[in-house]
Amino acid sequence: MPAYYLEAFTVILGIVLLMFEAFGPSHSKKAIGLSAAAGLAAILVLLFFVKGPTEETASAPIWENFYAFDSLARFYKGFALVCTALVILMSIDYRSILSRYTDHPGSEAGTGEFYALPVFACAGMMWMASAKDLAGAFVALELVTISFYILVAYMRRNVGSLEAGVKYLILGALSTGFLVYGIAWIYGATGTMNLAAIAAKVQTIENTTPLLFGIGLVLVALGFKIGAVPMQVWIPDVYQGAPTPTTAFLSVGSKAAGFILLIRFLDPLMKPESPVAGPIVMILLLMATATVLFGNFAAIAQTNFKRLLAYSSIAHAGFLILALAAWTEGDPSELGSVNAVSFYLATYLLMTLAAFFVLAQVRILEDSEMIDAFDGLGKRSPMLAVAMTIIMAALAGIPLTVGFWGKFFVFLLAANAGLWWGVILAAIGASAGFYYYFKVIRSMWWNEPADKAKSVELPKISRVCVAALTTAVIVLGVWPQPILWLLG
Repeated sequence: MPAYYLEAFTVILGIVLLMFEAFGPSHSKKAIGLSAAAGLAAILVLLFFVKGPTEETASAPIWENFYAFDSLARFYKGFALVCTALVILMSIDYRSILSRYTDHPGSEAGTGEFYALPVFACAGMMWMASAKDLAGAFVALELVTISFYILVAYMRRNVGSLEAGVKYLILGALSTGFLVYGIAWIYGATGTMNLAAIAAKVQTIENTTPLLFGIGLVLVALGFKIGAVPMQVWIPDVYQGAPTPTTAFLSVGSKAAGFILLIRFLDPLMKPESPVAGPIVMILLLMATATVLFGNFAAIAQTNFKRLLAYSSIAHAGFLILALAAWTEGDPSELGSVNAVSFYLATYLLMTLAAFFVLAQVRILEDSEMIDAFDGLGKRSPMLAVAMTIIMAALAGIPLTVGFWGKFFVFLLAANAGLWWGVILAAIGASAGFYYYFKVIRSMWWNEPADKAKSVELPKISRVCVAALTTAVIVLGVWPQPILWLLG
């Protein structure tokens, strides 16, 4: 079966879900969410049985020019499917908050689309993973972005969600403008938007200034998508105001989509003989160190847990950019920059989604997203506090957790590339990260619970997901090889 059937099935699934929402029962939309997660799981299974266009449809020039299906595309398609399914499962247990701010607390009539829109965003992410042309990548990116415009502002009766939606719309518009303008300059300099053709054209360009200008514009645009400094403005506000499942999706899915596009974009430009590779490395290194330092130091003062995770997300983007700055190529089985970034994102998915699963339920039970809502969690819900302790330790990069390996591979690549001042500044930022992650741990175990604080009991779906993700954080921290196998 051709690989591009995966995206077709995903779009069809989204349309079926919208029909289900329109003509199905209005009192409960849980069945739509469960159907969405089951459909994405079925597509994930199909991922292991499809073939790329070069193997099955080589006679179709359109797929040869616009669609790639290699090990990297397979990994990120699976990443998008897993991430989207987990976010939808999180949304099912979050539907009481969605009902309160869309229609009214006693009805779920206004929540059905919330389970369908992530499916369309997932289709866009999957297309981006296979992008071979800047025009196709742009269209896929816009499908993702437009879906997020709606998801961020979905709680229309909540002022914070509406404010986040407006700010995300402005960020998205700026990003789109920079991206299109940058693509135009690159096309003018190389005469093509095909990434493979760009790699050949770059070698023959005498005046690289127009090309570098276009590359800079595209890096600015993608900086908005991944949350890199200095394009991180309003990202914490968007994360704080959006519904918690949307914030989780932005933090993991949207970031991964931005990085797969960045990887595809940089690959033809970072060849050893490329005349623009040196300037790009300097730009990436400056972005990486600034992003790591800003994200980690700005997170220290935060008292809102969702906002803290927003700055944490910015900091993690800095580590990922540092891996790209230390660009190295090799066989799929070797740990080059691409595999290091992919590994890091896989570990980030496990840690971050687990944290958001817990935060979503604390938001429902305590009606708060502040860190002090976790006060005394060790006494109220000891097992949940243990899971959160493991998750926070992994995000900090403690050894024997999967988060340690992600940072270790990044520092190893940067050191081997001789980017020592980048390594030193990133190490300083990582050290600052210990403070604010352990601030959450201190709140759970050392602070006394509030007088009216309740025991936090996770619903069945969230409980199973948190247990599975936490177990993966521990097991893969001791034995990270399965993720590396998937990358191969």
